Amino acid sequence: MTDSTENRLPAHRAIAIRELGLLAMDMDSTAITIECIDEIADFAGVKAEVSAITERAMRGELEFRESLRRRVACLEGLSTQVLAEVYEARLRPSEGLAELMQHARANGVKTLLVSGGFTYFTERMRQRFGYTYTRANTLGEHDGRLTGKVCGAIVDSSEKERLLLSLMATLPNTRQKSMAIGDGANDLPMLKAATLGVAFHAKPTVREQVPVAINRGGLAQLIALLPE
Repeated sequence: MTDSTENRLPAHRAIAIRELGLLAMDMDSTAITIECIDEIADFAGVKAEVSAITERAMRGELEFRESLRRRVACLEGLSTQVLAEVYEARLRPSEGLAELMQHARANGVKTLLVSGGFTYFTERMRQRFGYTYTRANTLGEHDGRLTGKVCGAIVDSSEKERLLLSLMATLPNTRQKSMAIGDGANDLPMLKAATLGVAFHAKPTVREQVPVAINRGGLAQLIALLPE
C-alpha cells in the first residue's frame, strides 16, 4: 500500500518546457498558504463558521457557488480595510512558487491564476509574481464596507475548466500542453482538462484522481517534470 503522504512525481509524465503553453493554478491553499475568506472572516468573528463551510466545499460536500454566497454573506458590514490587513499580515506564498513562476516565465510559458477567491488578492499576486492572466470573484463594496454579496458571475469549477481550455485554444500548435495545479474539489475539472494535473497538499478525493501529487514540500519540485 502506498503511503498517502508520499509525493507522486512520475518521470514518464514530464512535459518538455518548450512544449508547455500554459501553467494554471488555484490560489487559496495552492499558490498561497491560506484560505483568504477564512482569514477575512476572522476579523468578523465568524472564522470557525466560515472555515467549516470552506472545508466542506473543498471536499466536494457542498455546491461551490452556494457555499461561497453563504460565506460571503457572513462578511456583510466588514470594513474593506480588512482585505489589506489580510494581504499584508497573513497571506504567504507557498514554498517554491517564486521558483516555479520564474522557470515558466524564463521559458515563455503563459501563466494563469484562477480562483474561487477574490480579485483583491489575485491582482496583487499578479503584480508580485507576474501572472499572465488572473480570474477571480469580486466582493461587493459600498461606502468602505463589504456588502456581503459577490458581484457578477461566480468563478466555480466549470469556469476554471472553461478558462483553461479557452486560453489553450489561443496558443500556437507548438505550445499545446498544459499543467494545472490545485487542492480542492472545485479544481478537479481544470486538473483533468489539463495535459498534466497536479494535486498540491490536496484533499484525498483530489489526489486520487490526478497523476501527480505533492503532499510534502513545495511547488518547485514540479520543475523536475518540466525539463528544458
